[in-house]
Amino acid sequence: MQTSELNYFKEILESRKEQILKNINSVSSELDQISNLELSDEGDHAAANNNSMVESAIVQQQQQELQEIEKALGKIANGEYGICEMCEDDIGFQRLKVKPHAIYCIDCREIVEKSN
Repeated sequence: MQTSELNYFKEILESRKEQILKNINSVSSELDQISNLELSDEGDHAAANNNSMVESAIVQQQQQELQEIEKALGKIANGEYGICEMCEDDIGFQRLKVKPHAIYCIDCREIVEKSN
């Protein structure tokens, strides 16, 4: 992969990383505010609890994506970016444009999804 392409993906990954960190901090702040509210009835408690569960799930999913992004940035640094972890072929440019932290090429991704 050319240096210009690596820089392109590095910028995308770092931008997404920054956005995820902002999202996680925002949700954490909201969860703190919810826990500090004085709720008056069971309906309020149920609604607050439901919101907390949804936001916690979102944070968990974004933390997973953040780990994948960190791994991709590490691969850029050590020259292994864009190589499928299963077959070791190049991951297509278009696939990386859609999911810059992809670890599998299209064919291997389908195999992994079918086996799960």
